[in-house]
Amino acid sequence: MSLAAAMPQVRSRETLWRTLQTFNITRIAIAVVLLAYLSINARQGFWLYEGFLYRETCAAYLMLALGFAITSAWHKRQLLLQLSAGIVADLMLITILYVAAGGARSGLAILYLFPLAGSAVLAPMMLALFFTALVALAMLLESAYQLLNFPSDSTISQAGLYGAAFFAAVYVLNRLAARLIRQEQLATEHRAGLQVQQAINQLVIADMGDGVLVAGRDTTIFTVNPAAERMLGLAGAEGAHRDRLDNVAWLAPIAEAYFSWRRNAAGAAPAFVVLKPAEGATVHLRLRFASIGTAGDANERVVVFLQNVSEIEDRAQELKLASMGRLTASIAHEVRNPLSAIGHAGSLLGEDATDPVQLRLVHIINENVGRLNRMIEDILRLSRKAQPGSAPLGLDAVLPEIVEEFRDMHALRPGLIHLGTLDAGQVLFDPLHLREVIVNLLSNAMRYASGRDASIRLFVVTDAAHRRELHVQDDGAAITPEVRAHLFEPFYTTSSKGTGLGLYLARELCMNNGAMLDYEYRSDAWNQTPAEASGRFVITLATPET
Repeated sequence: MSLAAAMPQVRSRETLWRTLQTFNITRIAIAVVLLAYLSINARQGFWLYEGFLYRETCAAYLMLALGFAITSAWHKRQLLLQLSAGIVADLMLITILYVAAGGARSGLAILYLFPLAGSAVLAPMMLALFFTALVALAMLLESAYQLLNFPSDSTISQAGLYGAAFFAAVYVLNRLAARLIRQEQLATEHRAGLQVQQAINQLVIADMGDGVLVAGRDTTIFTVNPAAERMLGLAGAEGAHRDRLDNVAWLAPIAEAYFSWRRNAAGAAPAFVVLKPAEGATVHLRLRFASIGTAGDANERVVVFLQNVSEIEDRAQELKLASMGRLTASIAHEVRNPLSAIGHAGSLLGEDATDPVQLRLVHIINENVGRLNRMIEDILRLSRKAQPGSAPLGLDAVLPEIVEEFRDMHALRPGLIHLGTLDAGQVLFDPLHLREVIVNLLSNAMRYASGRDASIRLFVVTDAAHRRELHVQDDGAAITPEVRAHLFEPFYTTSSKGTGLGLYLARELCMNNGAMLDYEYRSDAWNQTPAEASGRFVITLATPET
């Protein structure tokens, strides 16, 4: 027999032993009452037979009751034998008292209900009916004796009625007890199954890679699995499991997405949020909400499923990186030879050129050949997962130079790109890599900006964790969440003229310099409509202090 199948039987046996112990304690109470109460009636001439040793009989019954109670508590073996011995002792003592007190007219027949009820609850039906038959027979014999010796004061019908009532009571109690035992066995089986299912659920939830968070209507956090703790930066946070989402500063985006889902639960799509915990790296999450319980009920719970989009993107990129590595190797060979020829031809032209226009054209050729060579080197370095040495540089010196060069390259008017106030703080980034990232983001902004003054903005902010962020924003429409989910995948593009590698390479260059490039939805003073969130590219930079 399996352990799960044996559990209900074990628990049923424990219930029977507890019931027997309760039965024995009740026997002690009845023995004390008989000894204390009926002894008073004995002094008042209650008993039929003079000289009956009532106190001694009740005292012996009390000792037997104590013995049965101690035996059932310390020796949990042979339950039916202990029960039968106790009931036989009860019937013998009650019968002695019943006969000595004058039979049915004494009113002591009601005492038979105690042992008979115990046999009905704890013994099989046939044994319980056997004890009831013995009681009925004893009562009938006593009534017959009384009828023969005292015909004027005796009647046999009362004993018959008692016997019939006892049979009915024993049968009903036995059936009720059997039903209760079966119900307890079913409840125990269900409890064991639920415990196993709960253990399986806890194991699955604890080991799953996605985060699971359970919150109440007021965003109180009730349950967080280990994956969600890591994503949300709650690992080791004291009291975080009973806090509210809107009370934890860096969880505010999740609280906003939660309230937005509550307002549009019927057609709400998965939400994308960016978290910047007080400790740990920036995390981009995909949220999906599911309600448990009746909407509006105080006990309603909302399950929030969290997926780390960055990890999903990394896994997708790893699958494409192998094919990209083979592609870049062939491109490097095929492109470098023509570039070398172009560079050599440009050098030869420069030797004979005297006209300033020609010299300017030669300079542009040589500069772009060099830039293409560097780009090829970066692609090859990414495919080999190379880690360049990042050096401290000041954004206040580098960014104006990059922006000015971009203006000249695309012949833009000065007011189109607005560069915010820059501080003198330093960040860790390779200058050539930073140039490639900024040029890529500005080129992307050029396609969607309106073309008005300050329609493209670059500015540096410091977040709550004192990390320096570089924001690149345009006044065009924000990217949809569906596009955002694939934005940094290689070869993914929404433009017919794009290759789908620009943003991917920009993010990889940032990662190789200890920075993080992401697309975020934010509301701040730079928005034209501050009440609405707008999208922008955010580079979280590494600093020498970190």
